[in-house]
Amino acid sequence: MRASYLLTFAVSALAIAVPAYAAAAVAAPATSAEETASDFMGAVSDPGRDEADIKLDASRKPADVLSFMGLETGDAVLDIFAGGGYYSEIMGRIVGAGGSVIAVNPPQFVSSDQSKEKWAGVAARQSNVTMVASQLPDYKPAENSIDFAMLHLIYHDFYWESERFKFEKMDPAVVLANLYAGLKPGGIVAVIDHVGSPGDTRAVVEKTHRIDPATVRSDFLKAGFVLDGESEMFANPDDDLEKNVFDSAVRGKTSRFMMRFRKPG
Repeated sequence: MRASYLLTFAVSALAIAVPAYAAAAVAAPATSAEETASDFMGAVSDPGRDEADIKLDASRKPADVLSFMGLETGDAVLDIFAGGGYYSEIMGRIVGAGGSVIAVNPPQFVSSDQSKEKWAGVAARQSNVTMVASQLPDYKPAENSIDFAMLHLIYHDFYWESERFKFEKMDPAVVLANLYAGLKPGGIVAVIDHVGSPGDTRAVVEKTHRIDPATVRSDFLKAGFVLDGESEMFANPDDDLEKNVFDSAVRGKTSRFMMRFRKPG
């Protein structure tokens, strides 16, 4: 099921780490990354999605992201801290009837009537999407059961804590260990997050809700994953890394990094 991810990485114009001469030596696959992204656009443009989600498409480029990351039809997907299900619904459409999406959310973030209504709509449109309420360190997917995991703008929250939001301090290594065990060999983890400055990670997260990409890379490598690809699709050199991502001056325009990790095997 994961046979195409290396080809996607090799030919993608976004995979900047591959020199031009090396890319030229790679035989072009039958389906290019651009064609795959075009196919995924059907899932994004299907009618019925929440209007607020649709408005985010231009800045999030979900078809391009999922094409680069290597999501495939039939995948068993885990969407960690899925929020309102923006990516859960799109991924549910892409993986199709033979695939599934488990969306995990801390209970306190999905207890309101508004959230329940939002998730009821997602479930009604995509019967292969299931939302599970669980604190992140407590959720343990079945061993070797997941093909693809999405962490969209949330990895920094593994270093966050908030008494107001009843979000307790966690150990990122615990969450990653559970994720590693749950992934099938060759399984992919897609990570997109706001670029933060180097320094004390918890302090940076508390101030800005950003994270240093080097911290993310180090955490995943320590957990046993390999870095399989990176993209500068969302790089913004004009972003002020000292501003909180919710500041109106940068909201929706932050510089974001994209990393694709893989479980060896």
